[in-house]
Amino acid sequence: MDSSIPEPSLYTVKAISIMDNDGKRILSKYYDDTFPTIKEQKAFEKNLFQKTHRANAEIIMLDGLTCVYRSNVDLFFYVMGSSQENELILASVLSCLYDSISHLLRKNVEKKALLENMSSVFMTVDEIIDGGIIIESDPHCVCQRVAVKADDIPITEQTMAQVLQSAKEQLKWSLLK
Repeated sequence: MDSSIPEPSLYTVKAISIMDNDGKRILSKYYDDTFPTIKEQKAFEKNLFQKTHRANAEIIMLDGLTCVYRSNVDLFFYVMGSSQENELILASVLSCLYDSISHLLRKNVEKKALLENMSSVFMTVDEIIDGGIIIESDPHCVCQRVAVKADDIPITEQTMAQVLQSAKEQLKWSLLK
């Protein structure tokens, strides 16, 4: 067999990152040792942001990685894979991530709303990718799973905003019956 063709692997995603308009990390998960230290990760993210924040493209090859990205208002979403990775697969992960977060934030995809729902955003990322392996690429399934997990949080571990939101929903449903 030809040695130039890489072995097929389920480990398609090297990293996921969400940055703000200034290039500051909001969420980053690296699934391998391409950038083993936080200092190297932040240097890569700074370089990535500088190359992409003014570009209108959706894909870039940088430091041996294929990076697909999308921006919205004051956020930048990135999915990175190896240089041999299929861009369409990475783009489907990015699309799933963005659509899931958009649904989760009720179409209000901006930094403030994202930070207020950070635990759900982490669960969303974990439902899509596990250790670099794509688990789910359908945003509706991801949102259903995240919603079920958010409802399972005991009341003693919920924030005041979550408790009030839950009370509002219960009151609304009791009035509609």
